Amino acid sequence: MARHIHKLMFGQDPSWNAPFISVNCAAVPESLLESQLFGHEKGAFTDAKTDKKGLFELARGGSILLDEIGDMKADLQSKLLRVLEDRKVRRIGGKGEIEVDATVIATTNRNLSEAVNAGDFRKDLFFRLSTFYMHVVPLRERAEDIPLLATHFLNFFATKYKKKKPNGFSPEAQEALVSYSWPGNVRELKNLVERFVVLENEDVIQPKHLPKWIYGESITTGSPVSEKFVLPDGGISLEDVEKDLILQALEKADNNKTQAAKLLNVSYDTLRYQVKKYGLE
Repeated sequence: MARHIHKLMFGQDPSWNAPFISVNCAAVPESLLESQLFGHEKGAFTDAKTDKKGLFELARGGSILLDEIGDMKADLQSKLLRVLEDRKVRRIGGKGEIEVDATVIATTNRNLSEAVNAGDFRKDLFFRLSTFYMHVVPLRERAEDIPLLATHFLNFFATKYKKKKPNGFSPEAQEALVSYSWPGNVRELKNLVERFVVLENEDVIQPKHLPKWIYGESITTGSPVSEKFVLPDGGISLEDVEKDLILQALEKADNNKTQAAKLLNVSYDTLRYQVKKYGLE
């Protein structure tokens, strides 16, 4: 939706060069987010070996999407408010202010008015961001979009991974997808379809390929946690298993890499490397 708004504002001609910059405020560690947003000067901290422009500078003349802004910490909220008010940023370690001119689009899955009342989100920043407010209807309330989106993602990932199968959904599988509530919305559907493309080699996705929770069954079905993974008779690519586990962890953590890394018991940097290696960004 943010990209669509950006195109409506700045045009859809291939020659246009208005940048669209996106950052997930929940996925970037707090210690790094300020540097990413506002930039830093050489020598500002140990690893600052060169000057670096922040995302607000890079978005000049275009749009910057602050995804999951409801998870931004209070200290950074106050600095963001100052940028929105003054249209200027000061890099970490910098002395001067740099003018920025970017359209700011902020998204969140939290109820920010409740967060304000709970003291988790600044009231003044909430009002500053609410100049134009849009409620994006959840996927469960637009079930007619589910088959269209599922087919789109199937074609997209088939091209990405150079696979000819699967190439569609059976009516029964499609009905199950439409009936599911999709608490993770489009992102959850996209991740699930990517798993199908990575792991399945049949022509059509059948109900047997769908995870149990689609049918309302508990993910833990009473099997002991220590039960071993059973290797299929036909074998399976270790790379595909690793991809699937990473996708599951990202899905459970709502694409928060820090949380996903904890679920997989690996470091944040290791997960970032694996995500980049397999093209799962």
